[in-house]
Amino acid sequence: MQSSNPVLTGRNSFTYFNPNQQGGYATDAYGYQTANGYTPQPQQVTGRMTIDDVITKTAILMLTLVAAAGVSWILLPATMLYPVAIAGSLVAFVTVFIVSMRHKVSVPGVFAYAIIEGLMLGAWSKIFESLYPGLVLQAVIGTFIAAFVVLGAYQFLGARVRGRIAKIVTVSIIAYAVMSLINLMLIFAGVNLGWAAIGASAGPLSWISAGLGVVLAAASLLMDFDAIEQGVRTGAPDSESWRGAFGLLVTMVWLYTTLLRILSFFRN
Repeated sequence: MQSSNPVLTGRNSFTYFNPNQQGGYATDAYGYQTANGYTPQPQQVTGRMTIDDVITKTAILMLTLVAAAGVSWILLPATMLYPVAIAGSLVAFVTVFIVSMRHKVSVPGVFAYAIIEGLMLGAWSKIFESLYPGLVLQAVIGTFIAAFVVLGAYQFLGARVRGRIAKIVTVSIIAYAVMSLINLMLIFAGVNLGWAAIGASAGPLSWISAGLGVVLAAASLLMDFDAIEQGVRTGAPDSESWRGAFGLLVTMVWLYTTLLRILSFFRN
């Protein structure tokens, strides 16, 4: 099954395709052609995607992101925090679509995203920490707890986002991203809708947007897990491990930034 997560699909999916076979038949996880009328024959297939590969590459990207965040946290002066945070958000937004829509995953593009996102997160985190001391650590802990809860629901409770629900979630994620981008443009124009407000004075619209963001991020994480598992099962090439790691990183960053906002609602 192909994931509905826009980060993990784009022009590609985790279905393994063997171009060396006549007619370019798709193959199953054991290297057998699945075309009608063909008698399956075993063949040597190497370089398959594995769960361990995805975990390792996700950890590498996370460390890259944290290192970049540390650079902006430590080295950026206070006057540069907002410019870097806003510019980094826009560049990272564009980078996500560029990387996810490529037919073949771009490893340099994935690392570029991790670095850009890290610089942006370091700036935003320092801003939040200066306003609400201790909030960043709470958000980091909350992000990993939420991720493990979602993983537990996927692994042990059979929670899945598929079919029509997956399509609804995908459209909602795109609409949410577009709305956030429009809100940012309006802020530049001097109009504040309250969509991304923070702190105890945040209005109902900000509460709704933050709550919706957490729900969509959790659903996206379920689709990430499902797509990675399907990729391993169908024998996707090992290069697709980077796509799986990239999808997890994007979702985790979204979950973290949303939790930052939600936690700020309870602080003066």
